[in-house]
Amino acid sequence: QVQLVESGGGLVQPGGSLRLSCTASGRIFSINVMGWYRQAPGKQRELVAVMTSGGTTNSADSVKGRFSISRDNAKNTVYLQMNSLKSEDTAVYYCNAILKRVADGPSYNYWGQGTQVTVSS
Repeated sequence: QVQLVESGGGLVQPGGSLRLSCTASGRIFSINVMGWYRQAPGKQRELVAVMTSGGTTNSADSVKGRFSISRDNAKNTVYLQMNSLKSEDTAVYYCNAILKRVADGPSYNYWGQGTQVTVSS
């Protein structure tokens, strides 16, 4: 069993900052890709930013220059530093991990339960 536990969401004013954290626990051999997606009301879930174990990142154009992703591979933890937040960043943010549970096994896709980020004055 693998769990992803997120923390750090909340209410912030426009222009403010928040830092999200997500830690994976359970039977994990390696995590290839770990990162964040978000879903606003009435919209589809979309990529925010992801990072491979080797440090390669991919992020949405809408967050480039404002959000940064980082990982602590030893702790199976990914962070999302969000600066200059805008009202359109309001969404539920979901942690995602593509991982192997054993060395020669398949890769699995796991999701966290989501954390609400609300940007409002």
